[in-house]
Amino acid sequence: KTLINNQMIKRIVFGAAAGALALAPLSAVAGPYANIEANAGWSGSDYSGAVTDIHLGFEGGEGPYSWYVQGGPAIVQPDGADAEVEFSGKIGGAVAASEKLSVYGEISGITGDDNNSYGGKAGVKFLF
Repeated sequence: KTLINNQMIKRIVFGAAAGALALAPLSAVAGPYANIEANAGWSGSDYSGAVTDIHLGFEGGEGPYSWYVQGGPAIVQPDGADAEVEFSGKIGGAVAASEKLSVYGEISGITGDDNNSYGGKAGVKFLF
């Protein structure tokens, strides 16, 4: 059950990385890079736990366009429970609409015991 989902996530992330590398001649690639990121959560003063991503990634871009793809193990540490190692990944990019405005987006995912979890974000960044 989870093994199939884990394999699907790995194929998606590594496929995206391979696709990004295949497009390297079309846009500048400045990768690879390592990104270690810890995210913790609280609801009020109740600590729920943390996830630490240990990712290998690639990034690139040309002109107003930039992109990245990264993935690797994620250490999931719920409050009061044993840590588990899952697989997580992210893919995202940005477009500079002008000198002072850019638009960005990211899709992320992490494997889980019962279900995979996915997330997304999009936004605009204004420079002053």
